Amino acid sequence: MSDSEIFDRALRRKRRDRAARGYESFLRDHMLEGLYERLEGVKREFRHILDLGSCDGSFTWPGAEITRLEAGAAFAAASGAIHADEDMHPFPEGSFDLIVSAGVLDTVNDVPGALALARRALKPDGLFLGAFLGAGTLATLRGCLIAAEADRPVARFHPQIDVRSAGDLLTRAGFSLPVADVETLTVRYTGLAGLIRDLRGMAATNLLPGTPPLRRETLLGTAAAFVERADPDGRTPERFEILYLTGWAPDASQPQPARRGSATASLAAALKPKA
Repeated sequence: MSDSEIFDRALRRKRRDRAARGYESFLRDHMLEGLYERLEGVKREFRHILDLGSCDGSFTWPGAEITRLEAGAAFAAASGAIHADEDMHPFPEGSFDLIVSAGVLDTVNDVPGALALARRALKPDGLFLGAFLGAGTLATLRGCLIAAEADRPVARFHPQIDVRSAGDLLTRAGFSLPVADVETLTVRYTGLAGLIRDLRGMAATNLLPGTPPLRRETLLGTAAAFVERADPDGRTPERFEILYLTGWAPDASQPQPARRGSATASLAAALKPKA
């Protein structure tokens, strides 16, 4: 891997292969529900679709030919996906009417590159819909780890994208009419073990290169801090911030911003009090 890359690509593939053996899909299923809701509001047919980061291949759309791409070999083999990384895919320009991506872009090394590739792979006026975990996710676990490693803190969380930066990334990738919004999903756990089990099952554990393993005392301290944050019913809430992205491949038929200086009335006149 390159020294400039955030994530260990080989480790990412390994973690996705481990997750494929007992995939925990609730978070991606929730993201897909959000994408379906957005698609239902679009009045057009999508015949050629790319599922970018397809996991278990659960995304479907009536009447469409769906091409799937997946970084994990086990997921790819099970779902008939092309085995490749999302920021290195091989599709030519103008291949798809729609590209969807649920639950993977937050662990892609080159997110701007992946989005730019997606935009080029769309036909003019084609639609990109994405969803992934953003800034503020796992705030409880982060706080517990910091408390447990106060004497020797270790970077165990990768940088996270916030909603404003997500919109900027769409614009930078060349999308028209970019929209980014965020939804908070709270899941309540009886203990740290349940959260870790879910994170492993969705391939969402630490992928930073060279991170030392958790010491036993750190793990015990984290578990104790997690329990201390429990509600009166004994369950600790954990937060997942889901970013949704919408962008269109540019096309002349799309609404265009007014040319600078083309206004026929001044702002001062519009704001002037009426007599």
